[in-house]
Amino acid sequence: MLDAALLNMRIHGRVAVCGMVSQNSLSNPQGIYNLSNLIIRRIKMQGFLQHDYLHLYPQFLELVSSYYKQGKIVYIEDMNEGLESAPTALAGLFLGKNVGKQVIRVAHE
Repeated sequence: MLDAALLNMRIHGRVAVCGMVSQNSLSNPQGIYNLSNLIIRRIKMQGFLQHDYLHLYPQFLELVSSYYKQGKIVYIEDMNEGLESAPTALAGLFLGKNVGKQVIRVAHE
């Protein structure tokens, strides 16, 4: 996916890189072929860890809570039914097969 994104980046665009868990279990990780676009388009690509920004969490929580209550933020759940589906769903997380938050419903309330 980064390969396709690099072809569509603006000049002086920026790419935030956090996590690559889907690549961990691959015996032959997928390559990136358009890295030359980092140079041609003067793109900045920088890794980060979530704890680099913990000091901003209270401000983030207030802002996002407000947006959620206003309906400006929606989220997607990838729902699987039954505990027996958990192993496949978990494996799918590491293979990049889920969309949104992975949820396993073990019982209906």
